[in-house]
This record gives sequence, C-alpha cells and structure tokens, in this order.
Amino acid sequence: LEIQVKNDLMIELVRDCLQREHPFFGMLGMARLQTGEQIHLTRGVEVEILKDKLEFLDDGQGVRMALRAGRRFKIEGEVENAGGGWTQARVSFLESSQEEDNEVTAGVDTTSFARAIVKAKELTSPNMNMPKNLSLVDRWVELAKQNERQKGQIDELVQEIGDIPPPEQPSERAFWVGALINPIPAMGVALEIRPVLLTAKTAEERIDVAIDGIYRSIKHMEGL
Repeated sequence: LEIQVKNDLMIELVRDCLQREHPFFGMLGMARLQTGEQIHLTRGVEVEILKDKLEFLDDGQGVRMALRAGRRFKIEGEVENAGGGWTQARVSFLESSQEEDNEVTAGVDTTSFARAIVKAKELTSPNMNMPKNLSLVDRWVELAKQNERQKGQIDELVQEIGDIPPPEQPSERAFWVGALINPIPAMGVALEIRPVLLTAKTAEERIDVAIDGIYRSIKHMEGL
C-alpha cells in the first residue's frame, strides 16, 4: 500500500519507528457501537514501513511511504500511552493454521472446519447464478474493473495481494477476500468486512463473512 499522509501524529510515529530500527507498528480495527461511539478492537495487523519507499516531503506535504501488512495479533493485557500520542501494548501473534488446528482438536464442532473448506471452494468455483457461470471472485473482479477510479487499479490490486490461498486454508482465503473487496484507498463498492474477519472465532465464521461480503458487493455493483 503506497500512501501520502500529512497527519502530524502519523509522521512522528514513523520517525519513532525508524529511530528504534523496528519499522513496524500495529494497526487495530475499529467498531461502531449502536450508540454511534467508535471503539478499538483488541485484534489487529502488524504493518511494516518499507524503508526503500519512504520519503519525507517539504513544505508541509507530509510523508510518502509504502506499507506492507504482516501478521495478525491480539492484545494481551492493558493498552498504555506511549507518550508520543499513540498507544502501546503487549500482543500475541495469531497463525491461521494453528487456530484451525485448535478448532479441530477442541472438538466443539468437529464438522465446522470441514464445512469451512467446502464453503471456501464456492469463492472460485463456477457459479450458476453469475453471468457466464463466473466464480464469485472472477465476477467481482470483472465488475470492479468497470467501477475502478483509475485505469489499472484492480489489476494492480490483484497483483499486490497475490494469488488467493487454497480452500484448504479457509481463514487465509477469507482474509484475502477482505483485502480484495476492501482495499485502501476504498473503492466504495463493498461494506467493510475486515473488522468482523479479525474478530471471528472460527474458520467457518470467517468464510461466511467473506462470501456474504463479496456477494453483497457484486449485487451492489450490478445495480450501479
């Protein structure tokens, strides 16, 4: 993700990361309560600042940089003020494969993970409800190219996020769909599903969110 920011707090955070020789920071998801209040989630994503694409600009133009998403994490304990205007906390990193293994061995619902794999295949299998029997992913890409804000935006997005993970990795496949339909900057063609994906407890829940999100986005674009 290549962005230019003028936010003073963000610029100071970048400088602090570089001084510590650890060009990483955590990005937390946000949720809106029924009262309208926005709160931080306890799960997020590690973000790397790519030093070779970092440029501090003159005349109050901020900083131009490229970011790369990394590992998911959950906050352990309390969030503290770091003193620079941002917060810090201890985290534990999450691995989709380990979470899925725990699902199977826990034995709460022994068929849930198997269902997740079956559902994950729906994303790339021919779909009789789509024109030309396109898969959900292919249909979304087709429509998104017709609604992209600049030519080549979707081709670049698909190249950046890489190949879709196999259905045997349903959680990673669901997160891939989240990156596809909710890119930064936003295209405005899909509801935000990333916070729900981050807080989902099982692979099946994540796949359900991904399928529902991409399907709703397709229907939205078909109605434009």
